[in-house]
Amino acid sequence: MILLLAAVLTALLSVTALLALIRLYRGPTLLDRVIAADMLLATMVGAVGAEAAVNRHATTLPVLVVLSLLGFVGSVALVRFAVRERA
Repeated sequence: MILLLAAVLTALLSVTALLALIRLYRGPTLLDRVIAADMLLATMVGAVGAEAAVNRHATTLPVLVVLSLLGFVGSVALVRFAVRERA
């Protein structure tokens, strides 16, 4: 049962990452590309969290915290940059 769960999670997260990479490559504007990069980072957080849940360990918790903070700081920095460009 756990093997089936891991296979389904891997397939879904792989499709999500592939779609985010396509948007990252094809995005017509900078904001589309940044949102795709943020989505890719969220997929990575989900993959690391799913791996920790399936294997029942919490040693990857610092990695999850760092990836989440990186996504938050990156999004805030982009918003500040976009506001300065339009003003």
